[in-house]
Amino acid sequence: MNLTVIETLTGDALQSSGANVVHDAFNKGATIDASSAVPATKVYAAEIALSGGAYTIDLSSLATLQETLDATGLKVQAIKLINKAGNAVMTFSEGAANGYALLGASWTLDLLAGQEAQFYLNEAAPDVAAGDKTIDVAGTGTESFQVILVLG
Repeated sequence: MNLTVIETLTGDALQSSGANVVHDAFNKGATIDASSAVPATKVYAAEIALSGGAYTIDLSSLATLQETLDATGLKVQAIKLINKAGNAVMTFSEGAANGYALLGASWTLDLLAGQEAQFYLNEAAPDVAAGDKTIDVAGTGTESFQVILVLG
């Protein structure tokens, strides 16, 4: 989870034409796998099109090209959501039926066109279960979004 910013300082007080300051102190570098303190055993990545302006991500039935992943008993350890450029606002939220409290109870997140959000949940999200498994996505029409889930 990195965000590195290079700021170029300029001004009369500087002895050169510009000095770069790298802001990277809050970057988090870690490897998570099946044996780490925050375990990761499955990854799901997809581009998903809305149907009639809606879609429900069912964490117990994540279709991939090769199989259907069932995250029951696992936690979402990290997630990245991307609302593609040119789309309307997309709202991601705890599912109305069997909702998954990814970011706490009754969470919701709006992403404007071209925006993305990434969360490292550090073993704090709930286990996926029959009553805790859906994330709702609302937009307009058939635009698509991208999602990456790290599960463990």
